[in-house]
Amino acid sequence: QVQLVESGGGLVQAGGSLRLSCTASRSIFSINTMGWYRQAPGKQRELVATIRSDGNTNYADSVKGRSTISRDNAKNTVYLQMNSLKPEDTAVYYCNAKLNRFDMRNVESDYWGQGTQVTVSS
Repeated sequence: QVQLVESGGGLVQAGGSLRLSCTASRSIFSINTMGWYRQAPGKQRELVATIRSDGNTNYADSVKGRSTISRDNAKNTVYLQMNSLKPEDTAVYYCNAKLNRFDMRNVESDYWGQGTQVTVSS
């Protein structure tokens, strides 16, 4: 059973920084795209940033220039460095991985972490 374990959320003042981490474990053959999404109260889940296995990245306009997504393929881990945080960045942040399991190498499956709370105070 694949697991995505997130860490790094918390409470920070506006203008501060946080680094989120997400590690995928168990029965993974390959990971294609990893990314971060967020959901604020009363709003739909939205994309924050993604990174492909070739290193190609994609960012939401709202975080572009303030956030950097990176990954360590050897550790099956994706990071999100967030700087100059704003109160509107407050949300639950979810890790996502599109991957192939050892027992289903020809099938790409979609997995989500449990979410980590990021709260930015003004």
